[in-house]
Amino acid sequence: MTALTPLLAVGDLFPRGMLPYLLGGLLVGAGASVIYLATGIIAGASTFLESSLSYVSDVDRFNRFKYIQSRGWRVVFTAGIVSGAALWAFALGPAVVPTMDPGVWTTDVEWWRLLGGGVLVGVGTRLGKGCTSGHGVCGVGSMSNTSLVNVATFLTFAIGTAQLVQATGVAP
Repeated sequence: MTALTPLLAVGDLFPRGMLPYLLGGLLVGAGASVIYLATGIIAGASTFLESSLSYVSDVDRFNRFKYIQSRGWRVVFTAGIVSGAALWAFALGPAVVPTMDPGVWTTDVEWWRLLGGGVLVGVGTRLGKGCTSGHGVCGVGSMSNTSLVNVATFLTFAIGTAQLVQATGVAP
């Protein structure tokens, strides 16, 4: 095992410059604010996905009244997350960041590792009663104690996992 990976210099934290990150953060915050102000619903992606499953599942958990009542616009929101990322990657990204390579959206990680990671993330969102968008963006913004603890836990385990993967030399 190698030593812990040293922290990056501040310049390395924003490899494409600060503009894409700043713009993305402002758009996420504005979107979460608009949804909350218009509906009173916290914009967590895992809950939005869960409500979208009411279209294809008979499980009671996915067919709660509040999900059925609002699932139409939640599906549009969920599709917007995916299509917005695709639009940025293929159309707007290179225009804003000329050095951006659209191939940056691919990975050499094996499919079974991606599947396993997705399952673990799904289990984690259920155990944590929400995801990073709900807790990290909305919960921390409203100073929720539960969200503050969850975000600290997310970060601790993410940093620890990254250090462990780096130290053991695990490759895609």
